[in-house]
Amino acid sequence: MSTDSQDRNLPASARKIRKAREQGQVARSRDLGHFMLVATGALLLATASPWLARWLLDMVASDLRFTPSELRSTAAMGERLAQGGARMLQVIVPVGLVMGLAGVLGALAGGGWNWSLKAVAPSFSKLNPIAGLGRFFSTEQLSQALKASLLSLVLGAVGAAYLYTRLDAFSGMLALPLPAAASGIGGLLLGGLALLLIALGLFAAVDLPLQRQLLHRRLKMSQREARDEHRELEGNQEVKAKIRALMRDQVRRRMMAAVPGADLVVMNPTHYAVALKYEEGRMAAPRVVAKGLDLLAMRIRDLAQSNGVPVLQAPALARALYAHGEVDCEIPAALYAAVAQVLAYVYQLRASAAGRAPMPAGLPELPVPAALDPQHEPPSPPAPDR
Repeated sequence: MSTDSQDRNLPASARKIRKAREQGQVARSRDLGHFMLVATGALLLATASPWLARWLLDMVASDLRFTPSELRSTAAMGERLAQGGARMLQVIVPVGLVMGLAGVLGALAGGGWNWSLKAVAPSFSKLNPIAGLGRFFSTEQLSQALKASLLSLVLGAVGAAYLYTRLDAFSGMLALPLPAAASGIGGLLLGGLALLLIALGLFAAVDLPLQRQLLHRRLKMSQREARDEHRELEGNQEVKAKIRALMRDQVRRRMMAAVPGADLVVMNPTHYAVALKYEEGRMAAPRVVAKGLDLLAMRIRDLAQSNGVPVLQAPALARALYAHGEVDCEIPAALYAAVAQVLAYVYQLRASAAGRAPMPAGLPELPVPAALDPQHEPPSPPAPDR
């Protein structure tokens, strides 16, 4: 079964929501934008209506009065019209900028700031007429069409009811002089805008959570999509295993390359091998340059013997160094004394081989703390007296 035919019943992951936002898919409410525009217009009308009435009267008085000589001159009429247009732009441009800002704020209030060019990039998949018909008759498009139709009906009914109840007032404005009509028309318009704002506010309060719900429904994931995303985030396990194997192989080669330069190799007879190196004046303490278990321990021993590196049998010390020492790190402080005795023994062997000192006796007993030996068994408690 293909992914498209599976039921998408899983909520969208944070990664999918982030990718959808990068592609321009954000929950936006047109009703909230309409509400912000109408509210801004009503606020401008309420605060600036006296000034607008005076401006309108002044413009009519100055720009619509012409002398006979101006009427006979085309150039003079053009100049008067240009002056009138400039005066109108002085009001229209600021109002337009404020309304544009209100539209931007309405969009930001719904889905926040999201800058993405992918939403306007050409997509040849959208040119498929069959797919377009499917989107046109989808449940989401039908619900949007029904909501827009209902909003139009409600706003039309509210406007018609308001005009019907204020019909005498509007008709009376026609009989008033222009200054009185310009002053009184603002109050009537504000009353109608207030009713429209109430209707738009109710629709915006419903539409914004509805758009968010529809977006999350579109972004729902199938079981296969969730598995694929998890695999992408976690990475292919086979590739990870190969990478870990390569890293182990590189560490092993680096360790084996350091064995010929070691000062000694400490072993128990068959299982553990740890190569140590100490350079006086350059190292604060001996360092572990290689360690291995079983077959790798045998390879370290053979490589050390073939390069003349002493190999000493010290089972407890070898186990403690393997368990608590890290490659390319200094040995634990608790093993300083034991390792110092081993190094001193190796230096005596080298001096004896060069004829500068007698052959030392056997390796002394090493002070390896019992707590560092993995095979050390603590003594059993004494049996209670009967």
